[in-house]
Amino acid sequence: MKITEALFTPALSSFYFDDQAAIKAGAGQDGFTYVGKAKTPGFDRIRQSGEAVSVLLKLENGLWAEGDCAAVQYSGAGGRDPLFTASRYIPWMQEVLRPLLIGRDVGEFVANARFFDELEQDGKRIHTAIRYGLSQALLDATAKASGRLKVEVVCDEYNLPIDLNPLALFGQSGDDRYNAVDKMIMKGVDALPHGLINNVPSKLGRNGGKLQEYMTWLTQRILLLRTDTSYKPVLHVDVYGTIGIIFGNDPDRIAPYLAALGERVSPFELYIEGPVDAGSKAGQIALLKKIREALRVRGSAVKIVADEWCNTYQDIVEFVDAGCCDMVQIKTPDLGSVHNTVEAVLYCREHGVEAYQGGTCNETDVSARTCLHVAQASRPQRVLVKPGMGFDEGMTIVANEMRRNLAILQAKSASAGARP
Repeated sequence: MKITEALFTPALSSFYFDDQAAIKAGAGQDGFTYVGKAKTPGFDRIRQSGEAVSVLLKLENGLWAEGDCAAVQYSGAGGRDPLFTASRYIPWMQEVLRPLLIGRDVGEFVANARFFDELEQDGKRIHTAIRYGLSQALLDATAKASGRLKVEVVCDEYNLPIDLNPLALFGQSGDDRYNAVDKMIMKGVDALPHGLINNVPSKLGRNGGKLQEYMTWLTQRILLLRTDTSYKPVLHVDVYGTIGIIFGNDPDRIAPYLAALGERVSPFELYIEGPVDAGSKAGQIALLKKIREALRVRGSAVKIVADEWCNTYQDIVEFVDAGCCDMVQIKTPDLGSVHNTVEAVLYCREHGVEAYQGGTCNETDVSARTCLHVAQASRPQRVLVKPGMGFDEGMTIVANEMRRNLAILQAKSASAGARP
């Protein structure tokens, strides 16, 4: 079956683009905006409205496939592609991509995804957001052309089994890190709270004291509010390199602090995402490895999650091979085509490193649902509840999509088993 039309339309993402460099440098807030000048190239302001581009592909059977081009909240940071705006990229997509799409057969997903993922403009691969959204639409097209769920397409093309077990979901609080925790506990999320610890004075504390206090509160809150003692969510906190800032990126000072945090949250497991930002991929790998080794010397079970400078499939391979982390965040928009996310999860699994299929609050309902299908096929240890910088909206989209898929897959399995 072939594509007969391709449309590209401006869309809104679920959050905003934030200039991480300006925020980490101490930019103040005025209501929902930030005060001061932007530092990252491409930003006009420290916080800008989130944008996306919807890709719509019409098939010969009259159905429309869809995908959303979206970029991470902190675009341009840590080696990521620059700010993504509809007005800048839609004209190019219409001129270059539309002729390549019309008439293309969608019988196979991965072959089409690879073709566009390797496409170049001016000697460079096209923006990750475009590759991301286009691959979602191509996956949807293959599914709709063949009467399958997207998870089934991925399983079939990668020769993966259909797994009817639910995935572990990870809730993110945004700045509402107290009320959101109560919501997460009530809904029994598997990992929490993310926390958004992206500023030293207001969130981490000059000596790390504010995070220590928060982790104590978090532990006590779970013990108080849970209705079943078997509920033991994993504690996963993203600190955006701020711990490295207060300890001068010194592993021998960072490790004792992290180990003490781990003791503070007993009986729960603790994962710390992005404890440092070394300013380069090689530096990040080396520094994370030293911190992880220092933790193990102390007998600490705190686990390190790689994020900054770990953006592409190849980056993930290098971080995994280096043994510098316990878990890798696979930040879906940064990898471009979603087939790279599948392969990154599978690589982590094959090499004994945990995979966290993440993404960003700054995505859309369409990209979040597609990512859920990808995760149900590739089976990472943890899946981000998204989009939105909060909890309820993302939980509704991701958890409900997962449950709908499971219901359909279970029905198909039962029907196949009942055949003579």
